[in-house]
Amino acid sequence: MWSCWGFLVCFLAASASASRGREWAHHGASMFADLTPRELKAVRDYLHAQKELGLTLAKEKVLKKNSILLIELHVPRKHEALRALDRGQAKPQRQARVVVQFGDQAQPNITEYIVSPLPYPTTYEVKTFKGGRPILFESRPITSAEYHHLLKVLEKVEMKARRLLHESTGFAGMVGVSDCGDRCLTFSDIAPRGLAPGERRTWIMLQKFVEGYFIHPVGFELLVNHRDLDPEKWAVEKVWYNGQYFDSVEELMEKYDQGTIKKHKLPEHDPTDLYSTFVPRGHSNMASDIHGPKLVEPQGPRYHVDGNFVEYAGWSFAFRVRSSAGLQIFDLRFNGERVAYEVSLQEAIAFYSGDTPAAMQTKYIDAGWAMGTSDYELAPGIDCPEIATFQDMYHYYDTDKPVRFRNALCIFEMTTAMPLRRHFNSDFKGGYNFFAGLENHVLVLRTTSTVYNYDYIWDFYFYQNGVMEARVSATGYIHATFFTPNGLNYGTKVYSYVLGNLHTHLIHYKVDLDIAGRENSFESMELKFVNVSNPWSPGHTIQQSLLAKKQHETERSAAFRFGKKFPRYLHFYNPKQENRWGHKKGYRIQFNSHGHSVLPKGWKEENGISWARYPLAVTRHKDSEATSSSMYTQNNPWEPLVSFEDYIRNNENITEQDLVAWVTVGFLHVPHSEDIPNTATPGNAVGFFLRPFNFFDEDPSLSSRSTIIVRPGKEGTPTIQRWTPEVIGHCVTDKPFTYNGTYAGV
Repeated sequence: MWSCWGFLVCFLAASASASRGREWAHHGASMFADLTPRELKAVRDYLHAQKELGLTLAKEKVLKKNSILLIELHVPRKHEALRALDRGQAKPQRQARVVVQFGDQAQPNITEYIVSPLPYPTTYEVKTFKGGRPILFESRPITSAEYHHLLKVLEKVEMKARRLLHESTGFAGMVGVSDCGDRCLTFSDIAPRGLAPGERRTWIMLQKFVEGYFIHPVGFELLVNHRDLDPEKWAVEKVWYNGQYFDSVEELMEKYDQGTIKKHKLPEHDPTDLYSTFVPRGHSNMASDIHGPKLVEPQGPRYHVDGNFVEYAGWSFAFRVRSSAGLQIFDLRFNGERVAYEVSLQEAIAFYSGDTPAAMQTKYIDAGWAMGTSDYELAPGIDCPEIATFQDMYHYYDTDKPVRFRNALCIFEMTTAMPLRRHFNSDFKGGYNFFAGLENHVLVLRTTSTVYNYDYIWDFYFYQNGVMEARVSATGYIHATFFTPNGLNYGTKVYSYVLGNLHTHLIHYKVDLDIAGRENSFESMELKFVNVSNPWSPGHTIQQSLLAKKQHETERSAAFRFGKKFPRYLHFYNPKQENRWGHKKGYRIQFNSHGHSVLPKGWKEENGISWARYPLAVTRHKDSEATSSSMYTQNNPWEPLVSFEDYIRNNENITEQDLVAWVTVGFLHVPHSEDIPNTATPGNAVGFFLRPFNFFDEDPSLSSRSTIIVRPGKEGTPTIQRWTPEVIGHCVTDKPFTYNGTYAGV
C-alpha cells in the first residue's frame, strides 16, 4: 500500500514538474522573439532623438551621413535566459542591437549599440567586440544609396560604350535610368570589394535585363573604385571585354574603333525563346488537367503555435529569424527535457572560380548581404503545403521604417511516405506472425533566403523519435559569366556564350547542446579490426570490429580539419546522467554533407572564414562568442571583426562543460546543362541530424498512437489493432485500413 502511495506521490510530482516546465518554456519563448514593428520604431525614434548622434534618414542619397543600417533583437545572455526558462523567474529586459554608419565624421566608422529597455528605450551603450577590434568603415555592407550612385557610374560608362554594347549584344541603356524598352542592360556586383583591408573596389558584370538575367552575361565587366564618400571622385580602374583588359573605357573604345581588338557579337536575341525562363517547354509526359498529390490534415493540425513558441509530439522550441543571418531555434526540448539551448544558422558562403575577373573575384559571404532579410514570401503549394501555418517577418535594414515580409516563414506537419519503424514477421509457411508499423510524420519549420541569384531553403525537421534534422536545400540561378575557351577549366558551357562557374557552398551552424543539463562531455567513436582466438574452435581466429572511443578533453582536440580523417560517431553526453541501462545520456551529430575547404589555410580571404576549416569544432560556451561570423566579413575578410579561430586558440578544457558544437556542411557544385534554367533541389540538400544516443530507455516514438499492429485471426481474418480513427477521412480515403499478409505461389 505504501509503495503504491509513494508511486502516486512521485507520479503527481513528476506531472506537476512537467507542467511547470512547459509553462516556463512558454513563458520564456518571447525572450527570443524578433522585435515587433512597435519596438523597431521605438528604437529608431529614440536614437534619432539623441542629438549627439546626428542621425539622418537612411534613404537619403548622400553617403556622407550618419544613419541607422540595422535594428534587430539583442539576445539575452544564456545564464539570464535560463533563470526564466528553468526557474520561472522574471525575463531579462528586451534589448536591441543597432548598427549605425557614421559617414559624416572626420574619421568615418561603424558603431554598434545596445539599446534598452524595450518597448520604451531610455539608454544606449556601445557594443564591443572580442579584442576591442574596431569596425572598419569600408567593411560595411553596400546600401541602396551607394547602389544609386553606382548605377550613375554605369550609366556614364554605358553611354561611352553604347555603340560597342549595342553592336556586341543588341542591348544598350541601363535599366531604370535609360529609355531602352525591352533591350536594357542590368548588372551584378561582385564581392569582396577589393584585395586588401580599407579598399572598396568592386568588379561589376553587365547582363541582359530579361527574366533570369543572372545567366545572360554580355562579356563586359568593369572595376569601379567607390571608396570615397564623394561619388564624383569614383573612378573606373579596369575594363574587361571579350577576354581583354583595358585601363579605361576610353582606351577600349579607341581600340574598338581602330579594329585592333577581338570583337564579339552575341546571337540575335529571340524573346520567344528565352532559355532562362520558367515557362514550360518540351513534350510533357504528365496530364496537365490533374493536380498532383497534396497534403491534408484530416482532423486539423496536431501542432500548436503561439507567437514564436511551437509544440509538437513532445517537442517544444522558440524560433526567430535574425535579420543579419537567418533562422534560429532556442530552448529545444523533447518530452520536457532540454536537448539544445540554441541551434542557429551562422553563415553561408559560395566561393567561385573562373576566367573572367568577376568570376575569379567572386567569394560570396552571405551574412554581409543581411541574408536573414532576404526571406521573401513563400508560395502555398510550392514552397510550403497549402495547409501550413504562415507567419510574417519584420526587418529593419537599410530602411527608415520596419519592412513587412508577408508569409516569410511556415510551419507544417507532413508525412514522409516512409515508415518510421515497421516489421513483417514471416512464419515462413506462407503466412505471418504479425505485422507492425508506424507512420513517419515530421514537423517542419521553414524559411528561405534569396541572396541575389541563389535561393536557400532553410529547414528544421522534428521527428517523433527525438531526432531533429537541420537541412538546407539550394536552388535558384547559377552564377554565370561570359564564356571563354579557358573557362572550361573552371566550369561548364551551358549556352553558346555562357559559362556556369564551379563553386563550393558551405553553411555554418551553431549547436549549443545541453544534454540532460549543461555539464557535457564529447567523445568520438571509430571501429578498429581485432584478431581474437575462436573460443569454440581452437586453432582458429576471428577478425571483427572493436568499438574504439576517444575522449576529447580540449578544444583543439575537438576541432576536426577538412581533409583529415573524420570520426563516424560524434557523441555528446552528460557524464552524471544515465539511462535505465547504465549508459550516459547523450545525443550524437550525424552529418549529411560532402563539403570541403574552399581556400588554403591562411590565404588572404580564408582568414575571414576560419570556421570553414572544420566540419566540426567544439568549444566551451561563452556569451562573448555568440556568432562565428559577422556582416562585415564580406567586405573585409582579410582582417575579420569576428575570427572563429580565436575561439579555439586558447584550447580550453571541454570535459563536463557547457559545450557548443560548430557544424559546417556543404557541397561542390559543378554546373551542368540541367542547371538551365534553374538549379533543382534534388541532390543539392545538405545538413545534419541530432540523434538520441542512449538518451532514452527505449524509442520515445512508442508513445505515438499512429501505430498499427496486424495479427492473424481466426478463420484467416486478420486482427487489426490501432489507436487512431479507422477511417481517415474522405480527403484521403473513405476505406478502412486492410491487410492480408499471406504469400503463396500462383
